[in-house]
Amino acid sequence: MRVVEIEEEPIELYKILKFENMVQSGGEAKFVIAEGLVRVNGEIETRKRKKIFSGDIIEFGEETIRIITKGSGSRLEAQGTRQKQ
Repeated sequence: MRVVEIEEEPIELYKILKFENMVQSGGEAKFVIAEGLVRVNGEIETRKRKKIFSGDIIEFGEETIRIITKGSGSRLEAQGTRQKQ
């Protein structure tokens, strides 16, 4: 699992897929979400503008990412919830 730091939360789901190069474009991100190919916290998500917060886990294809807000990494490690890459 890869950890992705965001500047502020929330951020829309399709933007994460696009900015993390999980898809080629915003249009493709919206398409794969609408088709039910993306999971958020283990559940299929079809809302392209779904708000994503620190701690959320996104799965698409072979890739899984955990979202954290910048500066929260040490707090998550202290709680034992941060996954190693």
